[in-house]
Amino acid sequence: MSLLEETISLSGEDFEKLCGSFDANIKKIERAFGVTLIYRDNTLKLIGPQEAAHQAAAVVQQLLDLVHKDTPLTEQQVNYVIALNLEQTGLSAADIDPSIICHTVSGKPVQAKTFGQQGYVKMMKEKMIVFGVGPAGTGKTFLAMAMAITAFKNGDVERIILTRPAIEAGEKLGFLPGDLQSKIDPYLRPLYDALYQIMGAEGFAKNAEKGLIEVAPLAYMRGRTLDNAYIILDEAQNTTPAQMKMFLTRIGFGSKVVITGDQTQKDLNPDAKSGLDDALRILKGIDEIGVCRLTSKDVVRHPLVQKIVKAYEQDEEKKKKRSNAKARKAAPLRSGNGKAV
Repeated sequence: MSLLEETISLSGEDFEKLCGSFDANIKKIERAFGVTLIYRDNTLKLIGPQEAAHQAAAVVQQLLDLVHKDTPLTEQQVNYVIALNLEQTGLSAADIDPSIICHTVSGKPVQAKTFGQQGYVKMMKEKMIVFGVGPAGTGKTFLAMAMAITAFKNGDVERIILTRPAIEAGEKLGFLPGDLQSKIDPYLRPLYDALYQIMGAEGFAKNAEKGLIEVAPLAYMRGRTLDNAYIILDEAQNTTPAQMKMFLTRIGFGSKVVITGDQTQKDLNPDAKSGLDDALRILKGIDEIGVCRLTSKDVVRHPLVQKIVKAYEQDEEKKKKRSNAKARKAAPLRSGNGKAV
């Protein structure tokens, strides 16, 4: 196999930013494409098989584009750029909209980090109801929370309502101590965590006291009409079809709704139907409703989470293939007149 040498001119400062801690980014590119990177005299040489060298050079160029935009290179970003080029999508991470949705209480900007997240944010701006569906770590709830808080601060809505079904994740918690609020708080903790991170505990407490921000179990939504509110239903895969219908029919004038869920992590009884699956089937084709499907490529937690999600997705695909093969094998053969043999 003939080797190709690609060259890229860059300053020592840019190369240092490209390398990452202990040359981690360079080593990652070399492993991903099977190439060797050598830097001398302001020139980076990429040596390897023709196709691999071209792809690795594209990755380096896209990472340099991010560096020139003063974007610190994180492990997630490097992994994402590599994944885009391995799949030959023709997309560059440098083209992701850099617009900041809001800042966390510590001053960290909240913005889309992948094309999937960018589409999700755009959909939340344009549609009245948005379903954000995808695996853990893709920012479904966090981005929805950022959009809700931004809309609230801008005066686009009068209040924020956050809800999720109070259901245990595969284990029975029994009777929890304390008053009613203390009993339901463990189920709602992930929503509080996101609120505290973006708004701060003090800001949340002040608005919650005034009734401007409400965190409640889904069961509390029955009988209400929610006007001028930004409403987020989290963990929607654990709703029943009746609960989902009840929730969707609460929506009033001037409201925005985001429904998030992971169809692969249901805590319902095995024979129970998910309200999320049901709603996605029934409501498809309605213009005011958007569905954004995020994937393992959009995971922005620790890179190991992305690998775990991908491994489970691959296992699920294998199970489906085996199931389909069994079904075909079990199907009765039919004669020319259509009768089973």
